[in-house]
Amino acid sequence: MGIRSFENKVPQVGEGSWVDDSAQVIGDVMLGADCSVWPCAVIRGDMHAIRLGDRVSVQDNAVLHITHDSRFNPGGFGLTIGSDVTIAHQAMLHGCTLGDRVMIGMQAMVMDGAIIEDEVILAAGSLVPPGKRLQSGFLYRGRPAMPVRELNEDEREFLSYVAGNYVRLKNRYLAE
Repeated sequence: MGIRSFENKVPQVGEGSWVDDSAQVIGDVMLGADCSVWPCAVIRGDMHAIRLGDRVSVQDNAVLHITHDSRFNPGGFGLTIGSDVTIAHQAMLHGCTLGDRVMIGMQAMVMDGAIIEDEVILAAGSLVPPGKRLQSGFLYRGRPAMPVRELNEDEREFLSYVAGNYVRLKNRYLAE
């Protein structure tokens, strides 16, 4: 596993979690239970904290990073992710906050200080600009991301399903 300390801060990996050998988890990072970090993903807590809840899937080539404290960003921006969250391939999350049961589409970007509330789907390729808040229960799409419509019941259930599906797949990798 690519788990590395940085300045005496060692990533903490929750029970049942798995990090692919080609992924990098660095510094002040805490993964909850049953998380999965897939090939070539990078979670870099080198200048601020990164916290992931339970059953978070960080898929191939995703990048999770933070913003350091400076006069330009007083206090900086850590990265906090709730539980049952799916971060698709090549997504980038930078100094933002995600609630529970969120899906971030492939190549989507979420920037500093943005907040994504519970039960949100962010479409592939979308951009959430700094400081924007995405309201719970909606599908968002675009650059910048705009609400498209409310999620229906099947889509809300799908958010938990896909998180569970990645837990099951992760367990197959752990069994190898």
